[in-house]
Amino acid sequence: MTVKDLDLNIKYSAIKNARFFFKVQSALPKNFPVTDDMVAPVLGPGTSLQAELEKGSLFLVDHGILSGIQTNVINGKPQFSAAPMTLLYQCSGSGPLLPLAIQLKQTPGPDNPIFLPSDDKWDWLLAKTWVRNAEFSVHEAVTHLLHAHLLPEVFALATLRHLPHCHPLFKLLIPHIRYTLHINTLARELLIAPGQVVDRVLVLSSFPQSTGLGIGGFSELIKRNMEQLSYSVLCLPEDIRARDVADIPGYYYRDDGMQIWGAIKSFVSEIVSIYYPSDVSVREDQELQAWFDACVWMPNLPPTMPLPPPTSKGQVRPEGFIATLPPVNATCDVIIALWMLSKEPGDRRPLGHYPDEHFTEDAPRRSMAAFQIQLVQISRDIGERNRSLALPYIYLDPPLIENSVSI
Repeated sequence: MTVKDLDLNIKYSAIKNARFFFKVQSALPKNFPVTDDMVAPVLGPGTSLQAELEKGSLFLVDHGILSGIQTNVINGKPQFSAAPMTLLYQCSGSGPLLPLAIQLKQTPGPDNPIFLPSDDKWDWLLAKTWVRNAEFSVHEAVTHLLHAHLLPEVFALATLRHLPHCHPLFKLLIPHIRYTLHINTLARELLIAPGQVVDRVLVLSSFPQSTGLGIGGFSELIKRNMEQLSYSVLCLPEDIRARDVADIPGYYYRDDGMQIWGAIKSFVSEIVSIYYPSDVSVREDQELQAWFDACVWMPNLPPTMPLPPPTSKGQVRPEGFIATLPPVNATCDVIIALWMLSKEPGDRRPLGHYPDEHFTEDAPRRSMAAFQIQLVQISRDIGERNRSLALPYIYLDPPLIENSVSI
């Protein structure tokens, strides 16, 4: 490819899908000192930054999450990453979003210029390319891996561990977690493991030969997003309101997404209302409560502790406790292993079941029959006791005990 083959007019319409895209409210961030003179060639006469702010026509894409991120070495050469801030302008309230200014690092200064459409075309093209690179990294690590793979995995595991097949929520959820664990396990083995695709390649993707952030940057980016993640971010209507982008014309991610969201909400609400007519029925469903706890309370079973045990009393603070909990990746790996090791095999044989009939004599057969009758009575006693327990203890119920160490 030659220089003349390059398209100097990189399109920015897709950037409206970014989770870091929002309307500027009262003023630009102090660390993004764009002036009227800088943007006058694009805004034209008779207006200013303040006037456009008041009209609601200025938007910001802030990739500050990438600031200082660890980068990779590819083919013996160190890779680099930017943490750009991009100011966008919507002309006439209904036109396309146009990039007004780009700053590639979060701290302003003489070595961090603000790039403008009026600059040399190659300066401007390179600045826009850095923004797209940042969006690529965030999309692959946060939007793709974390939000589309790892977070659904939490619900998949909770469903399989705590909801029996006859449970209405299991029936509702199981079609939507099909292959989730399988594809995530393959990703860990073939894409994001040390020395695999992400480490060898990309700046943060899951395609061969290209990664600039590597496993270290990949993991750090996920960790940073988890620290600022809230439930509302995962709910499209709340996310749209929080970013104040409900009234942008031509925002098809929002328009189509809200229609899909509405259809899903209606369907799920109807199904749930059949089985849960009130809040009381939700609270009284112990399996549902266990499912929810498994999703939100990781300290129930931490697989590792990053800090040493305390050597005195009265010194632990909330932040110290949180710092002692295991990282997300270690937790996910262990949960997957535990699920696989506790998965019921298709040919499970409960304690006391002897279909192979190794004994042919009457005496041992009578002993086996008596043993099975005793196990049945034990199971009945356990069932009767569990009826009075808030959280039934079923782990030693004979039908749930394997006849051998088979998994």
